[in-house]
Amino acid sequence: MIDTIGEPGLAALMGLGGGIVLGLAARLGRFCTLGAIEDQIYGGSSARLRMWGVAIAVAVLASFALIGTGRFDPMSSFYIAQSFSLPAAILGGLVFGYGMAMSGNCGFGALARLGGGELRSFVIVLVMGISAYFTLAGPLSHFRVALFDRPAASEPQGFAQILGGVTGVSPVAIGLVAGLMILALTLRGARGAGMNMAQVGWGALVGLVIASAWAGTQWLATAGFDGLPVVSHTFSAPVGETILYAMTSSGSRLSFGIGSVCGIVFGAAIGSLANSRFRWEACDDPRELRRQIFGAALMGWGAVTAAGCSIGQGLSAFSLLAVSAPLTLGAIYIGTAIGLRQVIEGWPLRQPG
Repeated sequence: MIDTIGEPGLAALMGLGGGIVLGLAARLGRFCTLGAIEDQIYGGSSARLRMWGVAIAVAVLASFALIGTGRFDPMSSFYIAQSFSLPAAILGGLVFGYGMAMSGNCGFGALARLGGGELRSFVIVLVMGISAYFTLAGPLSHFRVALFDRPAASEPQGFAQILGGVTGVSPVAIGLVAGLMILALTLRGARGAGMNMAQVGWGALVGLVIASAWAGTQWLATAGFDGLPVVSHTFSAPVGETILYAMTSSGSRLSFGIGSVCGIVFGAAIGSLANSRFRWEACDDPRELRRQIFGAALMGWGAVTAAGCSIGQGLSAFSLLAVSAPLTLGAIYIGTAIGLRQVIEGWPLRQPG
């Protein structure tokens, strides 16, 4: 197959397949970052937030199983191989989370809603993608590198490797134990919280998609000759990369990220048609659209600064127990909570009467 479609094409197919599953999870399983946080804060339900816990746990277990069997080298991932910046993780996460609340979606969610026919999300996707590349390789790139440069690390930037070096315990064993602990804590009291088996299943499937991407791109990097990166799903810079490819495909090439972005849209469209929820929708409120554009621009900057979005850091990096993952995810949660408070309750809080 490599000889037929080339390594970039095969990488894109891998991303496409995983992206389709993620799109289905978003539309059929209601797997959504903003929705999970909003449910927990304002709806009193932790069911969808627990889906994230299941996804993280399964991604950790599957990824470290791959490491233990020699099918994946965590040092191939920049989440582990590059140095960790605490200011970048916190500031980028806060800005991304706030922007997500302002726009009403993260990059993953916007792509899924676009697949369901929501044209407002098309604007969010475009603005976020342009903002991400504006920060990654455009005029703001020099500013970003000067403040938050992330050179190659002298030691692995993962909790399992750090603890393994201190204790002498195998990092694989530490990762597997950590995954089981996350799963146990997530499922504890899950039934009382209203979580059903379908949500557990969708969460587990999302986790497996993250780990399968590590395995697939690792195999391609090892078996191929193009030196393609070993990556998993994230939806910040790849959105900008997809826009750039759409404009310059004759002078660029496909990638895992492009396939993943397209897969989300296709999978969400399939899921929306399957449950009869595909609807063409547009924004009829200029003030709302202005807020969403502003939020999308913040998300692009925040995701690139933090080296990943809610999926990139919250799942892909977390699957490797990267040092940056829980800190960035926590900052995203706080930033989202602040943004939701402003959108829902007003900021500063309106006084009764």
